[in-house]
Amino acid sequence: MDHLVGTQSPPRRPAGPADAVAALERALPGLAGLRLPAPRGIDWSGLEAELGVGLPADYRLLCELYPSLVIGDFLAVGGPAPGEEAGWVETTREELETVAEWCAEADLTVPLRAFPAPGGLLPWGASSQGDFFHWSTGPADPGEWTVTVASRSSVWWHYTGGAVQFLADLVGGVLEPWGLPRVRAEVAVW
Repeated sequence: MDHLVGTQSPPRRPAGPADAVAALERALPGLAGLRLPAPRGIDWSGLEAELGVGLPADYRLLCELYPSLVIGDFLAVGGPAPGEEAGWVETTREELETVAEWCAEADLTVPLRAFPAPGGLLPWGASSQGDFFHWSTGPADPGEWTVTVASRSSVWWHYTGGAVQFLADLVGGVLEPWGLPRVRAEVAVW
């Protein structure tokens, strides 16, 4: 049986996207060495128009500054490559079909739905063990979206910070990793 165990909140919200990325760099000492020499130049306006929603600025900055990453040999997070934005949107739409199936099968007290439903889940990361990491989208600024974790152990939960802050807090041990293993502070290019 699936269950929504609760919501965790960050002790402090970052001042902006650069502050969130800096917090992740502090939590993952090897990350700064993987920083690209220049921003990637992803066509965010075209991608977001095709996807039908703007994405959080912290995630966009992470994708501009870093290649796709695997954290702790567990959690993969990555974004579109320049020139491949349409393919990324198509892959995301395919992933949304899986999210819709998971939401339909989950026996949650508060039902969740996949994007583009109002407040729907939009994936941004996955683990090597079958856990999924989403934004709970909403009418508010994407910077205010909640992270929703759907673990393979049928534990679902929310985090009221952004995706990059979630990664920093998960690796840094600030969060209780409900349904997830502890994540080592190691990072590699995916």
